[in-house]
Amino acid sequence: MNTILLSINPEHLDKIFEGTKTFEFRKVSCKREVSHIVFYCTFPVMKVLGEAEVDEIIEDHPDGLWEITSEGAGISKTFFDEYYNGRSKGVAFSLKNVTRFEDEKELSDYDVSAPPQSFAYL
Repeated sequence: MNTILLSINPEHLDKIFEGTKTFEFRKVSCKREVSHIVFYCTFPVMKVLGEAEVDEIIEDHPDGLWEITSEGAGISKTFFDEYYNGRSKGVAFSLKNVTRFEDEKELSDYDVSAPPQSFAYL
């Protein structure tokens, strides 16, 4: 199993830690099977703040993906539609056992020099 590093903006990451966002959405899938996600919080925080286990990875047409994930999406349908505009497939990571670190970490703690645009394997 593999761990990936995701860059997530503070607003969405707060919702993940609060438990109101139980899915993290991406436009592309990973080639390897993923079991854990480490969360890098983007500007202005710019720190690694936590991690989660991946319960399930759902790949579907955006309409089907919304139908499956809307209750735990943590985003509006409008935002979701804009994100997947023109796409025929979307990916959702179902999150469980979300942990916020007591101490923020640096990317260098993971031997990473720059935040990933989409994701990076750790």
